[in-house]
Amino acid sequence: MAIAQALRQVPAVQECLVRYPGIPPSAVAVVTGFPAWLRLQHFMNLFFMAFIIRAGLQILADHPRLYWKRDCTPGTEWFRFQMVVPTGRVWTAKDDSVTLPGWLGIPGIRHSIGLARWWHFSITLLWMINGIVFYVLLFATGQWLRLVPTTWEVIPNAASTALQYLSLTFPADHSWLRYNSLQQITYFITVFVAAPTSIVTGFMQSPAISNRLGWLGRALNRQRARSIHFIALCWFLFYILAHVTLVFITGARVNLNMMFAGLNGDSWSGVLVFVPAMALVGVTWWLASPFTLRHARRVQRIGAFLARPFNSVTQWWDPTSQLTEQDISPYFWPNGTMPASAEFDQLVKNGFAHYRLRIDGLVEKPVELTYAELKAMPKQEQITTHFCIQGWSGVVRWGGVPMRHLLDLLKPTADAGYAVFYSLADGGDGGRYYDVHSIANMRHELTMLAYEMNGAPLSVLHGAPLRLRCENELGFKMVKWIAAIEFVHDFADLGAGEGGYNEDHEFYGYRVPI
Repeated sequence: MAIAQALRQVPAVQECLVRYPGIPPSAVAVVTGFPAWLRLQHFMNLFFMAFIIRAGLQILADHPRLYWKRDCTPGTEWFRFQMVVPTGRVWTAKDDSVTLPGWLGIPGIRHSIGLARWWHFSITLLWMINGIVFYVLLFATGQWLRLVPTTWEVIPNAASTALQYLSLTFPADHSWLRYNSLQQITYFITVFVAAPTSIVTGFMQSPAISNRLGWLGRALNRQRARSIHFIALCWFLFYILAHVTLVFITGARVNLNMMFAGLNGDSWSGVLVFVPAMALVGVTWWLASPFTLRHARRVQRIGAFLARPFNSVTQWWDPTSQLTEQDISPYFWPNGTMPASAEFDQLVKNGFAHYRLRIDGLVEKPVELTYAELKAMPKQEQITTHFCIQGWSGVVRWGGVPMRHLLDLLKPTADAGYAVFYSLADGGDGGRYYDVHSIANMRHELTMLAYEMNGAPLSVLHGAPLRLRCENELGFKMVKWIAAIEFVHDFADLGAGEGGYNEDHEFYGYRVPI
């Protein structure tokens, strides 16, 4: 402020302020004020953004590190709000998640990303619908003239306006007819740059979309998309802070009248609308986390219904393997609860020589296969990206038995709709870990039982003797330490009937490839 006030004493700066007062002479006035649709959508945007940001922070807290490269090697992150990964012990991605307070995150407990994602996806859909309607009405009514610069003179006028604000000598307010240049540029960036960027980078974090888009998916890989998504969040937070501050210090009643009552003046009408509107935001903000924890399955059901437009398109997209040896990650985060039994310890001790993979259920030829028999089958190799639901990713060259070969061997019956994979490990809350996949997914050319990782035998830490690879899914569905595979008609009677251990216990949702 002191620098700005000193600059205003410089004759050249004073001359510039006279020449560029803040609004170009060619700026067109919008004589229709702030119509009801604009005021309503302004409030709805505020309401939706509050919960999008809260849920987004909760998602980020599950892997609180951001990277520019494709891999997620500890120490290469450019931003984190977690300690350095400790050495001398196994530190899983789940260990790395942090806790947010319930008033900030949704639902505000550690590793609650399943519920946070339902909030984020469903509210984002409503926000996008609100935004599309806003765009249409904006250009249909002429209100776009407030937000879209039509002359390069907005740049020096915006600099002039910034200097006036910083020196606490506020420019004349003509917002009822036109915004000053700094407002116009700021709103333009927010509405036409930051918002679409948030949407695009959100979608590019999906395995189904990223794997589908070829060179674009490689250039704007998941970690770059996460980083840009976070920068867009920072812009929104900066914009909200600056916007709300200026609303109140440059004439609260006049500003609230325009956007909440549609009036030009300093009456109390806008305040009388603003106060209950903010009370509604405050109450819903306060109730969001306890409601989510009390009605978690209902939140999942609502979220799944609202996210269906995304899922219905992306879950059938065909992933492709388009990566090379140069893309392989130097580090691959471990995750999951390791098997803890004498039986498994003995298998490891004997190099899995006594391991048997049982495959039965609705098949014509149930089998038990030894580790050696599996390795003697046709081998497939592929270099693909692993997308963990927590946000980290890694590129690996996998080697193993293609599932379509096993299907040809077993011959599932006509009644078989799903393959259930059972692990030798328990889940984090106790009980055997499992997950369910459709038969169609099992026939995909990139679906395999992997026993090699980057040309070496699969390590116990990453799922030996066998782990599933199903490249159009998130990582939690790729069961490690596979004990058995059962073909079933449906999965309603398995666990809680949600299609997998994490779906049952952590509300992830069956088949959410976004």
